[in-house]
Amino acid sequence: MRQTFDETTDPSFGVKHLPLLRAEMKALGLDGLLVPHEDEHQNEYLPDANERLAWVSGFTGSAGAGAVLMDRAAVFVDGRYTVQVKAQTDEALFERVELHKLMTWLEGVPAGSIIGYDPRLHSPDALANLRSAVEKAGATLKPVEANPIDLAWGADRPAQPQAPVVPYGDRYSGESAASKRARIGQAIAAKGADVAVLTSPSSLAWLFNIRGGDVIRTPLPLGQAVVKADGTATVFFDPAKVTNELPGWLGDAVALESHDALPAALDGLSGQKVLIDPAVSSAWYFDRLEAAGATIVRGMDPCALPRAQKNAVEIEGSRQAHIRDGAALTRFLHWVDTVAQVELPDERGVVEALEGFREATGMLKDLSFDTIAGVGGNGALPHYKPVGAKIRKMEQGSLLLVDGGGQYLDGTTDVTRTMAIGEGTPDQRRMYTLVLKAHIAMAVIRFPAGTTGHQLDAIARQPLWNAGFDYDHGTGHGVGSYLGVHEGPQRIATAFNSQPLLTGMILSNEPGFYREGHWGIRIETLQVVTAPEPIPGGERPMHGFEQLTLAPLDRRLIDVALLTAEERAYVDAYHAEVVAKVGPLLAEGVQKDEAALAWLKAQCEPLN
Repeated sequence: MRQTFDETTDPSFGVKHLPLLRAEMKALGLDGLLVPHEDEHQNEYLPDANERLAWVSGFTGSAGAGAVLMDRAAVFVDGRYTVQVKAQTDEALFERVELHKLMTWLEGVPAGSIIGYDPRLHSPDALANLRSAVEKAGATLKPVEANPIDLAWGADRPAQPQAPVVPYGDRYSGESAASKRARIGQAIAAKGADVAVLTSPSSLAWLFNIRGGDVIRTPLPLGQAVVKADGTATVFFDPAKVTNELPGWLGDAVALESHDALPAALDGLSGQKVLIDPAVSSAWYFDRLEAAGATIVRGMDPCALPRAQKNAVEIEGSRQAHIRDGAALTRFLHWVDTVAQVELPDERGVVEALEGFREATGMLKDLSFDTIAGVGGNGALPHYKPVGAKIRKMEQGSLLLVDGGGQYLDGTTDVTRTMAIGEGTPDQRRMYTLVLKAHIAMAVIRFPAGTTGHQLDAIARQPLWNAGFDYDHGTGHGVGSYLGVHEGPQRIATAFNSQPLLTGMILSNEPGFYREGHWGIRIETLQVVTAPEPIPGGERPMHGFEQLTLAPLDRRLIDVALLTAEERAYVDAYHAEVVAKVGPLLAEGVQKDEAALAWLKAQCEPLN
């Protein structure tokens, strides 16, 4: 069993840990401390040793921030976590504030106070905004050499992960590491730089065709690299993670050094032009390079766009991973529609069932994130995780929302399906169908080159907006290739994003609706941006999306009367594709399941 169901924090963390932290802050002459969620690598999902915000407050969400003063403290979260933060933190100790109000809150700190920050945990762009807010209050922002949280945590702090770094074969990557290094070297030179400093574990994994296991649910190796314009490089890893095969795999053009050698290596870049990304690299690197006398060239991580634009091998791998995963999902959905409808298991039983079907593929390397299985009101929490006393049993008349994915060598999956427990009420069918209309709008959209996800987001929301509803999360996020389930720079969201959607980018399509305290609805598939093609009778070639996820929709929740003829045709065509591609895996092989196949064919019959 890969997923656990125990609470790792509770609201008492504040009572226990705030006094320890404040004692360390006082010893360092600090009146306050900024507590970002991100770690030294700006990761979203963190090793246990880097869960500093959770240790201080009890809040375990994958996004947020904290601020601790001597007499007050606050946790800042976005709309996904407003309910969760109330459950996990002590109201008497922590203010719960919307994330976008962080700067306003900092503008209210006492004049003359010294607010500490760990430069390893903040990007320079984020830090500039924080500094502006603190200085507006008449206070001072001060870097710390040793993080007071780490000092207060002490011997109880978990060790940093040391998972082995292993080769990732060209059969999956579609391009040799040598070829990638040559391309990235050219990109570095084109930016007028001599070298680039890479701090993103995803970039290391992609560029050198390696994978690791330092981050939960994501095969990332934590480390850094310095890449020269000629394509040669030095990679910095904890020696404990270096396997015997790694040096040979990297080749003679790539030197391996201990992570302890990184500061001296940065100091050695004096007089050189160094490309580094201020959005994903911490302020510590910029401070070190400036002190060394390097000329900093600010720019996007040169691996970000090549990594996001999947090549033909990666796209075909993703297709195959989704077909395999689709068979597992079909077996699971059949189980929900038959066994679970009678036995009414709890959310843990649902998660374990889905994981078991994915394990049965014989090719699952890990989950791509902890499975969300929300019954009733738990389904109304977009990032709910079934743990401890929060776990609920399935309830007749409610809905079950399940969001999960798998890590396979050939691709990363992420899919959400919402299912009726019973037949579904008229209100549930109406809202499900509105979400389905939103989902279809994004699935069939055509758009010209240069279009951003920000521009497309409103198209998905329109069916819900027209009825007076909305959802407080993005419509789509980028997805890696046996890498992170959340990958930039592409996304589809209301927040402004200047990155155009490019051929080969994989994104999710996941509109939703959440009735707090009652149930939630989300429909999610992954899709890949297709190359621009002419449209008959049109003047300009247009991008589109190819659907990757293959799993049936719950037809009991579809109010056909609310769909247009074109929308019904889309559902019928999608279901026909699911049967055609997933059906053969249920007919024979390790996932053979004749009952699930018969159910799938019935579920995918044309809508009436």
